[in-house]
Amino acid sequence: MTTVPQAIFFDLDDTILDFTGPAGPAWQTTVARFTGDYGGIEPTTVLAAINRVSRVWWSDPDRHRRGRLDLQTTRGRNVGDALAELGIADNGLAQRVADTFARLRTEGLQLFPGALATLQHFQQLGVPMALLTNGGSAEQRHKIDHFKLAGFFDCIIIEGEFGVGKPDESVFHHALEQLGHPVEQTWMVGDNLRWEIEPCRRLGLYTVWVDPRHEGLAPGATIEPHRTVHNIHELIEV
Repeated sequence: MTTVPQAIFFDLDDTILDFTGPAGPAWQTTVARFTGDYGGIEPTTVLAAINRVSRVWWSDPDRHRRGRLDLQTTRGRNVGDALAELGIADNGLAQRVADTFARLRTEGLQLFPGALATLQHFQQLGVPMALLTNGGSAEQRHKIDHFKLAGFFDCIIIEGEFGVGKPDESVFHHALEQLGHPVEQTWMVGDNLRWEIEPCRRLGLYTVWVDPRHEGLAPGATIEPHRTVHNIHELIEV
């Protein structure tokens, strides 16, 4: 595999954009702001309940697929279930918490260091690029527009617009058709082993797994990328 692809697919969240990083601080700040509404229950207890309910919800693939297409409704429901679990009266509190979190998280979103320079590098080389992202149209378009990313990509596929998301192979087939390069000359760069690396390895793309938290592959992992990086800027470092 050459160091310069003939075409390249990028994921958005936790590949180009730091999506997970702002979540923890945003939740902590949000839950603390509503301390007076918990009837004496500590904010740390409320946050633990929200995290517990959320983990269970998102662990189910079907719920995950539905929930990521309408994140705000899903968050409000999960917070509401957590409050109910603790016996805290809701009266609109769950949605206020969810709305506050969404605002703070959005304010905290940022590009990974060197991400913009990486996209500029490949664009200047004339490498066609596709952006493949799961989630709802409004939220993902807001990120793309806010960080002025659309101009880098010859093809943008958003789950909420396309009808299905990764790892459905039709997403990758469509992107391949749009960019017009053979599969063996195309890279897939993304942070999700199951959604991006596994299907693209199966299809014959060169796969680059982005591991921004330096977690490494789990012991006994059966999905192996061709290459691992911690930041996409490593793709152009020499």
